[in-house]
Amino acid sequence: MSSGTSYGPPGDSLRRKFRQAAFVYLHVGVLYEAAVWRCIGAECSPNALEPEWIWLCLGALIVASVFWGLWSRQSAWVARVIWALGVARLPWLIGGAFFPLADARLPPSFYLVALVVVMVNLWMLARAGWDL
Repeated sequence: MSSGTSYGPPGDSLRRKFRQAAFVYLHVGVLYEAAVWRCIGAECSPNALEPEWIWLCLGALIVASVFWGLWSRQSAWVARVIWALGVARLPWLIGGAFFPLADARLPPSFYLVALVVVMVNLWMLARAGWDL
């Protein structure tokens, strides 16, 4: 008998990890989309990002694609690539949370919450991508 809480065939545990990673990523995507929507209302996005609706549509397309790659295809490479992109965002989030610039448009708390959310997402992606 193996350790863990896997019930059913051996592949069920990995499938469950991919489904969990997909839903965590979906929630991260919804949070990012809501942040962009709120920034549009508060006029906190740089002018270079206008029109903002393009970024909302692009973000929704990316979230849907990653969700599909994790949920339907259960692709370890999708999980690993998204994990690596999330790791690449960490210095920027840490800088905004702990070393904000004087002219920062967003408060450090925004970056701190994003840092926590990204770390949870990285954990779930790693579990699926490397079957941890």
